[in-house]
Amino acid sequence: MSTSSADLPIDETSRARLADEGLRLAVVDGTDTAAYEAWFRAETRGFHDAAPSPETIAQRHRGLEVDRRLVGVFDDTAGIPEQPVATTICWPADLTVPGRRAVPAWAVSGVTVSPTHRRRGIARALMEAELRTALALDLPVAMLTVSESTIYARFGYAPAAFARDLTISTRRVRWTGPVPDGRVRLVTAEQMRDDGPAIVERVRLGRPGEMTYAGHLWTRQLGLGPGDEDAKKLRIVRYDDADGTPQGFAVYDLTMDPADFADHELKVRTLVAATPDAYAGLWRYLLEVDLVSTVTAHLRPVDEPLRWMIDDFRAVRVNELDHLWVRVLDVPAALGARSYGEPGRLVISIDDPLGFAAGTWAVDVDAEGEATVTATDDPADVWMTVNALGSLYLGGVPARTLIAAGSLTGDAERLDRMFRAPVEPYLSIWF
Repeated sequence: MSTSSADLPIDETSRARLADEGLRLAVVDGTDTAAYEAWFRAETRGFHDAAPSPETIAQRHRGLEVDRRLVGVFDDTAGIPEQPVATTICWPADLTVPGRRAVPAWAVSGVTVSPTHRRRGIARALMEAELRTALALDLPVAMLTVSESTIYARFGYAPAAFARDLTISTRRVRWTGPVPDGRVRLVTAEQMRDDGPAIVERVRLGRPGEMTYAGHLWTRQLGLGPGDEDAKKLRIVRYDDADGTPQGFAVYDLTMDPADFADHELKVRTLVAATPDAYAGLWRYLLEVDLVSTVTAHLRPVDEPLRWMIDDFRAVRVNELDHLWVRVLDVPAALGARSYGEPGRLVISIDDPLGFAAGTWAVDVDAEGEATVTATDDPADVWMTVNALGSLYLGGVPARTLIAAGSLTGDAERLDRMFRAPVEPYLSIWF
């Protein structure tokens, strides 16, 4: 990266556009206590959260990572003029791509617009500003997880990694999977705060769609985030292999049915396993906890093997959701960062209304799966929207699906042989 994200000036194009509306676009000084509090109160209000306590604000401020770039849109005529009427928080993070490697990406989060300022072009100005900021930081890809799936396609984003919520009737199932050699241990959140990052890091490069994260994104999974009222309910188990090496962990809580004490629901908050043995050990433990009739798990991978490890496949109900959305900005850098499944040359024409990725590009892949990507005047083999490119990028969405959707035409069969990843993309957190 050419400069720190917090030090980069505000995007002039969006600043001027919002100034015409009587609004002020500005980078918020994250080191200023009062400025941060005003920004944080606006963000929590935007997500309909309860007003944070002074203690929560102070703790979040102390834990604010130095690479976070806070942006606000201010209306000096608003009822609380010191609080922005729109927010974003962004930072650089490594995004895992096919080939056990990563690309630097712009993580976009905290996108809010006050209901008093809707329909004024604020969201568009903010989102386009973040795309230009990413390019100014030499980041070829932007990414986000979405609370609404109808907003971000207009800015070139598309779903690239999906997830599933599971509901398991434990009274119907018997474990038929591998018998693990290691041991499941109850541990404290403080223990996992220290031991867990090494496990997460071992997992990260094995799965396209995963990203680097730390700080608040890590501690909130353990119930150590400020103001987490559910922290006292959380249980944490760690799986140690036969040699005593920690290889996985799970975070869960239990909800009792007042009418039947033997009818608890166990909610899996997080499950990370660096080995198949750890995966089997943790899931077997969770499914066999006494006095539990239902286990639910949020945000699990679409290729979860659990149903093949129990005797009743239909005891697991599945609900799929779009999760990680990707936006390609610099085509040569983005496509050159990942590996490919088949050597050859494919010429791709990309339509991008915002102009960032538009053009015709030759993707030349060698026998090792490494690609060189260059602009070309050669006839295209495939034509696609920039949204289709975002869905294809991590290797999880088939080209034939995008042909059916009308966002891609051309040699889909060859495109799939080159772009499809052997591992389904997945992101294990919200950000």
